[in-house]
Amino acid sequence: MSAPQDAAPGAAPANDSVEALHALILHQLDEDQAQETISIPLAGKSSIADHMVIASGRSTRHVSAIADKLAQRIKQEAGRLVRVEGLPNADWVLIDAGDVIVHLFRPEVRSFYNLERMWSFGDAPPVPAAN
Repeated sequence: MSAPQDAAPGAAPANDSVEALHALILHQLDEDQAQETISIPLAGKSSIADHMVIASGRSTRHVSAIADKLAQRIKQEAGRLVRVEGLPNADWVLIDAGDVIVHLFRPEVRSFYNLERMWSFGDAPPVPAAN
């Protein structure tokens, strides 16, 4: 019995798998009633990821629950392990799924940091993600 073959380290995944991961994340955020979800395309603008998704939860408990479920779903459906930062406080939780970075905030914290403005690159403001 042989071990599963993974892509070579540093190899770029197929674009369709990135888009499938992005769609999975947006769908799960919608299922978990995340608020004001937006997606910022980063391909060609930054090497950290292809998409940045920003969403809000109603409370720290809601942010924490969204983050937990999203990390589990990405592992189950996409077979990817994710890195999660900020879960103990759940004011701002970052989920690094490789090609898609997700920021989950309490509304007050999101307003304070205003990542949408910082990552807009002078383009038109980000539009809400299609659910």
